[in-house]
Amino acid sequence: MDKIKRDIAGIFSELADGLETGQFGKRVRVAVIGPGSELGEKNVMAGCVEATRHGIDVLYLGTEQAKGVTTIDCDCADDAFETMEELLASGEADAAIAMHYPFPIGVSTVGRAIAPATGKDIYLATTTGTTSTDRVEAMVLNAIAGIATAKADGLANPTVGMLNLDGTRQAEIILKALKTNGYPITFATSGRSDGGAVMRGNDILRASQDVLVLDSLTGNVVLKMLSAYTSGGSYETVGAGYGPGVGEKMSGIVMIVSRASGSPVIGSAIEYAASLAKGRLKDVYREELALARKAGLDRLLNERREAASSKQAVEQIVAPPSEVVTEQIQGIDVMDLEDAVHLLWSKNIYAESGMGCTGPIVRISTANLEQASVILREGGFVSE
Repeated sequence: MDKIKRDIAGIFSELADGLETGQFGKRVRVAVIGPGSELGEKNVMAGCVEATRHGIDVLYLGTEQAKGVTTIDCDCADDAFETMEELLASGEADAAIAMHYPFPIGVSTVGRAIAPATGKDIYLATTTGTTSTDRVEAMVLNAIAGIATAKADGLANPTVGMLNLDGTRQAEIILKALKTNGYPITFATSGRSDGGAVMRGNDILRASQDVLVLDSLTGNVVLKMLSAYTSGGSYETVGAGYGPGVGEKMSGIVMIVSRASGSPVIGSAIEYAASLAKGRLKDVYREELALARKAGLDRLLNERREAASSKQAVEQIVAPPSEVVTEQIQGIDVMDLEDAVHLLWSKNIYAESGMGCTGPIVRISTANLEQASVILREGGFVSE
């Protein structure tokens, strides 16, 4: 049923585009990186070929060739990544599929999985990246990102549930305050006897909600379980991957899949990307964020920050002059990320927080890499 809804929405979207631009039947172009897959480029190309059968133009970045797919020769993952960025910047690609992407803080991905018990789609908000270093604030913003993504993918009024995690109840309070103030959010109801908008593991399996709000680390695990449980974890067989990066700093549609994603997931991820490109994800997200702000989002989040800061006063630390940061330090807990950056600032070393393919990172200049690593080890932020 969800796929039928998306197909119908896609048809109307194409008609609307045609009336607006005079270009009926314009095909979406999606760039896909092949090198780096643990299952080989042939596996990625098989997913690309499948996507072309659904009216999508695929630009394959790698060394494989196949009928109906345009291959742009790239010998390695780095070359493919650079080409992908150029295609997105020039508008030659409407969206892209990659196996990792260094999203800035403030951007996280909304994955699309399939509930094993019902076959329904679930939008997992979020699955990788860091929307905010404050857990509760991140979950509130993740809800907005999930709603926007589901709407761009064709669901007019997605239901929203929050997984029962640390911080969920505080996030629920803020979201309900937004609803009271006029933000159009429709809460889901748990299938368990006590009901409510806080979801249990059972609700994941049966898709009691369209959008499931969680932190990105938990979302990453949930998506991996739903994608690869049939193969014992070595091969992702179902779903559409980890989804697009969503946030104010989002500059284009970049979708993430795993290096263990099988060709069915690759093909579904390409279709997901094309659907979101047609559905104007970036515009829909901005509209949702504007509605939430009109309902008091910024005030509610500021009140939470003030309440948190009143519990533990922290010395104001000013960032030193900015530098070009090309190196990264890994192994820092996401909840400690900003504290690690502030420690380096206090030592007059410029640093930025970010998210790499393996988790949170501190970005640093080459000249300061060694010294910064020592400081963070001595500060207890990273291990030896």
